[in-house]
Amino acid sequence: MARLVIVSNRVPIPKARSMAAGGLAVALHDLLVPGAMWFGWSGRLTSEPAPQPAVVEARGVTFATIDLTAEAHRSFYVGFANGALWPLLHFRLGLMHFRREDYAGYLAVNATFADSLSQVLQSDDTVWAHDYHLLPFGRMLRQHGFNGPLGFFLHVPFVPPSMLEAMPVARELVADLCAYDLIGFQTEEHARDFRDCANRMLGATIDGEWVRLNGRRTRVFANPIGINAPGFAEEAERSANDRLVQRVAGSLAGRALAIGVDRMDYSKGLPNRFEAYGRLLERHPEHRRHIHFLQICPRSREEVDEYRKLRAELDRLTGRINGRFSEFDWTPLRYSTRPAPRATLAGLYRIGRLGVVTPLRDGMNLVAKEFVAAQPDEDPGVLVLSQFAGAAYELTEALIVNPFDPDAIADAMHVGLTMPLAERRERQVALKAKVFRITAEVFCRRFIDALTTPTLMPVAA
Repeated sequence: MARLVIVSNRVPIPKARSMAAGGLAVALHDLLVPGAMWFGWSGRLTSEPAPQPAVVEARGVTFATIDLTAEAHRSFYVGFANGALWPLLHFRLGLMHFRREDYAGYLAVNATFADSLSQVLQSDDTVWAHDYHLLPFGRMLRQHGFNGPLGFFLHVPFVPPSMLEAMPVARELVADLCAYDLIGFQTEEHARDFRDCANRMLGATIDGEWVRLNGRRTRVFANPIGINAPGFAEEAERSANDRLVQRVAGSLAGRALAIGVDRMDYSKGLPNRFEAYGRLLERHPEHRRHIHFLQICPRSREEVDEYRKLRAELDRLTGRINGRFSEFDWTPLRYSTRPAPRATLAGLYRIGRLGVVTPLRDGMNLVAKEFVAAQPDEDPGVLVLSQFAGAAYELTEALIVNPFDPDAIADAMHVGLTMPLAERRERQVALKAKVFRITAEVFCRRFIDALTTPTLMPVAA
């Protein structure tokens, strides 16, 4: 049986007794079977990278990693991937900083990835690369002679041609992606936008899900990612005994809990969300003293100016809201930049009366699905969800809002807090069925099946 090789920017190097449980590792858990390999950056910076990847075996899975120099990491990760690609793909052109030297560094690191992996790759391997860090990786791996199945999944949104054209190297990036056999996106909208870019920028022929360019064909399809819903639901139930969950539940003193969990990032719409909560307390004073909002947003990418500015803005908004509405025995907004264990988050979701997931733009946003999976059937909470999260295409029974409109978010929060139990249960039944149907396992199997099952190119009419 052919070996599966997963490639990503970072590799979840296993610790002493258990594998790391990052987001991608959780999503791909079912593929980490004996014989599989995970390849990528170790997370270490060094002055002299080793000529060959370092290899660690754990539970039959091979973890192969390379180190990067500080300069290579800066240009590849900070400069191009997160300084140019991330804002572009999240529809934030005003934050895109393109520098030719950063793009050169991005290409160089991708070339290093391809060269290092080719040293340990077998001819019958199946390779699945992940996310915006590795757009040119497939083309470069092909140049090393690899002709096996080669797939790519983009976990963030994609943009239409009119926006992608703002990227000076847009044509090169689209052409690079066409070196893969299969490209997966979170939604059909993102897949369609890529096919439109290939057609408009490169003159590629489009036939349904297929893109034909320079004599080769690439399938471009939507494959929404999911979670291990049964496992997460069980974890949420078990976490009722978690010490932190019990402390939070006790501190509520019978008040409702609204919860948001996001990495600190300008794409998550956090300032709009905080402002919306202030509007809720202003426009619906009956909720004062009857609700706590808990926002957990671990810090990230603090070397990027926009992220430091965001943290300062959230600090300011938190102080303003609490200064205006707090009473001696009630603080309306709790805001923490400390990460919480996954089990603790599951327990906190379970006691949440409102789950507030309002990114300005998101590929999927699994927090929305985790909140639904964690809810108790007998007395479920309500999900407030941005229309620009990929999850909104599936979770239509949530309260869908425009994240740029704080008043609309405030109104949805009010509706959720006053929604009758019968309606909450009805919505939860529908949402839970969807979350349990499209799981992480379904996502993985659908992609691998599509990548490894030859499909004939449709005949043009």
